[in-house]
Amino acid sequence: MWSRERGRLKPLRCGVEELRCRRREREAALRKARREQQLVSKRLLRDEALEEAEEGCVAMIFGEAEIQQFLRLAQRGTEEKEREGALVSLRRGLQRPETQQTFIRLEGSIRTLVGLLTSNRALLQLEAARCLHELSHSEQSAVVEACLPATSYLLTYLSGHSSDFISPHLTVLEALGYALSQLLQAKEAPEKIIPSVLGSTLPQRMLQLLQPGPKLNLGVAVEFAWCLHYIICSQVNNALLITQGALSTLGLLLLDLAGAVQRTEDAGLELLACPVLRGLSNLLTEAAAEAVGRQLQLRDERVVAALFILLQFLFQKQPSLLPEGLWLLNNLTANSPSFCTSLLSLDLIEPLLHLLSVSNVVSVLVLTVLCNVAEKGPAYCQRLWSGPLLSSLLDTLAFSDTEVVGQSLELLQLLFLYQPGAAQAFLQQSGLQALQRHEEAAQLQDRVHALQQIALHG
Repeated sequence: MWSRERGRLKPLRCGVEELRCRRREREAALRKARREQQLVSKRLLRDEALEEAEEGCVAMIFGEAEIQQFLRLAQRGTEEKEREGALVSLRRGLQRPETQQTFIRLEGSIRTLVGLLTSNRALLQLEAARCLHELSHSEQSAVVEACLPATSYLLTYLSGHSSDFISPHLTVLEALGYALSQLLQAKEAPEKIIPSVLGSTLPQRMLQLLQPGPKLNLGVAVEFAWCLHYIICSQVNNALLITQGALSTLGLLLLDLAGAVQRTEDAGLELLACPVLRGLSNLLTEAAAEAVGRQLQLRDERVVAALFILLQFLFQKQPSLLPEGLWLLNNLTANSPSFCTSLLSLDLIEPLLHLLSVSNVVSVLVLTVLCNVAEKGPAYCQRLWSGPLLSSLLDTLAFSDTEVVGQSLELLQLLFLYQPGAAQAFLQQSGLQALQRHEEAAQLQDRVHALQQIALHG
C-alpha cells in the first residue's frame, strides 16, 4: 500500500482502491480456509432422552456372526419388539470402531440398513437411520466410503415424499438428514455425491423444509440447513441453488429466527442460526448473487435489523458463533452502499463497537465492516464519525494483535482521507502516542509511519 521514495513514505494514488483489493484478497483466503474447516465440522446427533435411558450401557464390540444375527432378526424377526431390539443392539455396537470395520466388510450390510428405511414400521425406520448416522459419523475414512453407495438410496427416499415433505416420522427425517450431512462432507462428495443431489429434487425439498411457518420442525430444519450449507461450501453449482430460491429462503428464515429469539428462550435456536448464517454468507460471495437486494427479495433494513437481533442473542447465548453473523454482515456491506446506509440509519454502529471487546477475531470482523462503510465516501465517514468511533479506535490501538491493529490503521486512513478534521482530532486524543507502540512491528511499520506523516503534515 505504501511506497518509499527519497526517504519519505507517501500514499499511492490508488490508495483506497488498493486497500479494498488487498482486504478482499485477504478475505477470499480466509473464506477458503473457513470453508475447508467447516467441511470437517462433524456433529453427532443423539437423542438426549435415549442417552439417559442407556446411561451405564457400554457399547460392545461385535463380530461377524453377531452382526449377521442382528441383521437377520431385524429383517425377519417374528415380533416387532425383537426386530427393533436387534437394531438397537447393532446401533450401540456401531459406536465402536471395531464393530464398524466388521460391519462394512459384510456383503450387503449397508443395503440391508437402507432396505429397512423403507419399512412401514416407524421404529424400525428410526433405528435403521440411527445405525446409518453412527456409521456416517465415523472418523475412519473406509467406513465413510462404505456409506457412499447409500447416498442414492437416501436421495430416493428423501425425494419420494410429498411436495410438502409431510411425514409422521420427523425423527426419521432428522436422523437421515444428519446422515446425509455427514456424507456431504466426504472428500469424494464434490465429485460423487453433490452432483447427484443437485440433479435430484432434494434441494427443492430441503428448501421447503426450511420455509418459515407452523410446519417448520426445528430438529429437521437444523439437519437439512447443515446439508444445504455443505453443498454451498462445495461450490459445485451454487448458481443453481440461487435460481431455486436458496437466498430468499435463507433470508426469510433469518427474519423468522430473529423473531423467534425475541419470543422464546427455547434452547437450540443457535443450532439453526449457525448453518443459516454460514449458508447466506457463502452464497453472497457468488457472482450470481451480485444483485443482493433483488435476490434476497427483502428490504435492506429488515435484513440488517434481524441480523443485529441475532448478534445480540449470540452475544448472550453463544459468543463463539458471533463471527458467523459478522461474516454475513461483512458480505452484505462489502459492495452494497444501501446495506451500509441501513447500518447507519438504524444507529447500529455503537452496538457494533461494543463487540470489539469480545475477541480478536470478532474485533477484526467489526473493523472490516466499518471499513466497508467508510470506503463508500465522505458522506458515510461523516455519519460514522459522529459517534464514539475515535475513542474505540484508540482502544484497539492498545491491542497487541497485529491483525486487529492493522485493520484499525486501514480504517483510520479512510477516515483521514474522507473526514475533515479527523486527523486533527486524532492528534488531540494522543493518537501519535498510540501509534508509537507499533513502530517496531514489521507488519505495521509502513502504515504506522504513513499515518504519522498524514496526521502531522496532512
